[in-house]
Amino acid sequence: MSNRASRRKFLKQALQGSAALGVSAMLPSLAACGTTRNGNAAKGWLALPDQAPLPYAYNALEPVIDAQTMEIHYTKHAAAYTKNLNDAMAAEQVAKTTSMETLMAGISKYSAKMRNNGGGHYNHEFFWQCMKPGGTAAPGGALLTAIQGQFGDFENFRKKFTEAAMTRFGSGWAWLYLDASNKVQVGSTPNQDNPLMDVSTIKGKPLLGLDVWEHAYYLKYQNRRAEYIENWFKIVNWDFVARQL
Repeated sequence: MSNRASRRKFLKQALQGSAALGVSAMLPSLAACGTTRNGNAAKGWLALPDQAPLPYAYNALEPVIDAQTMEIHYTKHAAAYTKNLNDAMAAEQVAKTTSMETLMAGISKYSAKMRNNGGGHYNHEFFWQCMKPGGTAAPGGALLTAIQGQFGDFENFRKKFTEAAMTRFGSGWAWLYLDASNKVQVGSTPNQDNPLMDVSTIKGKPLLGLDVWEHAYYLKYQNRRAEYIENWFKIVNWDFVARQL
């Protein structure tokens, strides 16, 4: 067998072996070292138009978020946004290489389907990263300094964030975001809008996002949104939030 043929055989076997292991098997080690989807935590988090593997098992966030809710949320709701986004991108001739951040920044140029599903995809991809089994310690360093400078202390920030989530009528999101003057702010958006969108009433870089659509919590909490929000703070991945700042 020639060297070239041997090399092709080796590469084929290696790829098959990697597929057998599964991408999800690598995720815990990636999360542990703080690596984000673009492979460089220092450059921040970047969303892609395709759905990434969930960075933890469906039951990993229990008892705050139950396994059934997590599985339905990821495989049904979020997956549908991803499919519909890709359909819209193909129909409206948007290149797959277009970053989600760029797409959000000019979302007013596209259809309602692109806005709703592009936002739905981006928001959910971001949301999964905002959580971690067991959570992490309350923020420190530059993030805590920014929060204290704007809200006085962490507890007051938490109160403001909870208020934004509770007062969002119907479906939507609550956000901690960095505005144009590099100050942290709290606000909310309806439906699947987010602060990156040029049509959003609040604008800036998302640091932390909370899904307050009923599908995110109804199986466990029914109409008790306040309880869902209170418990959710126990699983916030403050390390990820700090990296966004």
